[in-house]
This record gives sequence, structure tokens and C-alpha cells, in this order.
Amino acid sequence: MRRQTQLMATTDRPPAYNQPMSTKQRSLGDVLQEFSQHRHVMQQELQKIIVGQNEVIEQLFAAIFTRGHCLLEGVPGLAKTLMVSTLARILDVGFKRIQFTPDLMPSDITGTNVLDEDDNGRREFRFVEGPIFTNILLADEINRTPPKTQAALLQAMQEREVTVGRTTYELPEPFFTIATQNPIEQEGTYPLPEAQLDRFMFNIKVGYPSAEEEERILAVTTRNEKAEVNKVLSAKAIVNLQKLVSSVAVSEYIVKYVARLVRATRPGDEHSPSFVRELVDWGAGPRAGQFLINGGKALAAMDGRFSVAIEDVRKIAIPVLRHRLSTNFQAQAEGMTTEDIIERLLKETPEPDVPKFASPTPPPPK
Repeated sequence: MRRQTQLMATTDRPPAYNQPMSTKQRSLGDVLQEFSQHRHVMQQELQKIIVGQNEVIEQLFAAIFTRGHCLLEGVPGLAKTLMVSTLARILDVGFKRIQFTPDLMPSDITGTNVLDEDDNGRREFRFVEGPIFTNILLADEINRTPPKTQAALLQAMQEREVTVGRTTYELPEPFFTIATQNPIEQEGTYPLPEAQLDRFMFNIKVGYPSAEEEERILAVTTRNEKAEVNKVLSAKAIVNLQKLVSSVAVSEYIVKYVARLVRATRPGDEHSPSFVRELVDWGAGPRAGQFLINGGKALAAMDGRFSVAIEDVRKIAIPVLRHRLSTNFQAQAEGMTTEDIIERLLKETPEPDVPKFASPTPPPPK
């Protein structure tokens, strides 16, 4: 089998990555096991800086290896920005941060054409790239800028390109947008419209650390020491691993379960449960199903497995679906959140029948 991953050796990489990689043909199992080791090393490097948040880290990795974007939500002081900047440091890729403010303009993100004069006095317009031309874009406090500026990210997140004037410019590969927002401050903020929320693969809630983790944070961060992280993967390696993840097998059984789960979130569907019809205004679209399958592929590949399991889908159902459901007044009056509805759906949505691989061919119709 042709080699599917290529790692760029760097001098500051852990010893295991300084060794030249074998060029002999390997099985898919060997490649997946190597991928699982890369993911383990990435997590070790990230946890030199970030204490806990294992589930958040896993979801960030899953998005990166499936070309997805993430929206991080959490109260101030939970190291959301530090987590993303550290992730960029362990990857040998470009990284830019944009602090979103009310006076930010779309051209401040995408770039603009400026009138330039050469040595011969000839004037022409020259495009100056904005910070969006990078591999990892951190959109910090994205809900603090008006919708016009937020919309500047729509084309970039979906098509991986930017149009300025009459010219369209492709963004470098890989490209990820990781946005953060503070859910408790409403004054002076602009909630993301549904069309833009749908572009994010995951809506990740960053919670408070446990008592043990908080004690460790206090002990580590108050010392006069700074942990150094090593680069693990190059941009080319990430692109190759994205191709590997996309080749993970997905059975018809999984596809039917995902379709059944997504359709159950829609109150207008004839097979949706009664509680969904009572509590939900609108449900998730087909893009949610695509993200559930792709996220399941990433979890399987990072675990060194050949195919997606039902548990992989269930594990990422909440971060994929929570921002694609809209609850009505009755749900809010009863204190029901989208997470509560998704958890109930996961319990009540039946799994499809296991296909019979040796089923006989049906007779022709009479």
C-alpha cells in the first residue's frame, strides 16, 4: 500500500520523530497505528501547557483531521485562547489571531487592494493579504463584531477561498477557523446567525476544571518556569492524514443510524418523537449528518481502528448538534436545553437492524 503519511523532521521534535521513517510498503493497520501514536504525542505536548480538558482536546483534533471548524464557548479565564495558540505551536503551520471588536471591518480580515507605485512611476493596485491567509485562524470573541464583519468568514470557512474585488484567492492548506465566544456577556455582542453557526463542525463547551485540576493549574502557573512544546506534524503531514481519515470505512448500518438520528431532530418529520415536536422549532440539516460521520471517522482513526462505530457517533453528537437545534418557548419554560433534548434522542433513537452479509438474492417479481 502506498505510504499515506509524511512527517517533516524538525530539530526540536521528540526523539521518536527524529528518526527517518521507513519507506517500505505498510498495511493500513500499520498506518492507523502510527496515526494513533501521532495523536497521542500531540496530546502529551498540549498537556504540557493545558491541564485537563481531554474531551475538548479530542474534539479539536477530530476537527483538524476532518477539515472542520470549531466554536469554543466558555467563561473568561478557562484558557480557550491559550489552548488554540499552544495547538498551533505543536503543529508546524501558520497561525494568526484576530481580536474581534465592534469597529473591525471585513477588509481587516480578508485583506484589501492598495494603490502601489513602482520605480518607473507606474501605478497599479496590489493585493495585501489579511490575517485570514494562514493555516490556523483564531477568531477571538467572534460575537463582539457586527454581522457584516462576521460574514467575511463565511466564504473562507466553506470554500477555503476569499474574494476581494473581482479576484478570488485560495487559502493555504490546511485551513481551520477556531472561534471563541463568551456566553455570559450579552451587552455589546452580536450573536452569530444560524447560517454561520452551521459552518462550525463542533460547538465545544469549555467547562470549569475539577478540584484536582484547578490545584494543579494554580501550582504550575504560579512558578517562574515556562514549559517548552515540540512540533509534531507539518502542514503536509496534516493534509495527508486528512486523506487517511476520509478513507476510513463507514458501513451502511452507521449511515442509516446517523440519518435516523438527524431526522429525529426535526419536528416536521413524521418519525420524530413527540417530545421533539413539542420542544423544538427546527432541527438539524444534512450537514450535521456529514459532520457526524466525518467526526466518527476521525475518532476511529485516532484510536487506530478501521471503521466507525455507533459509539463514535454518540460521542460527538452533542457538540455537532447543539448549535443546530432551536428550542421553543415551552422548552425554555421547562428548563430544557438543546443538550437535554439530544441526550434524550440518543437514548430513544433505535439502532437500525444489523445487515445480513450472506442474505440470499430475492426472487424476481412475478
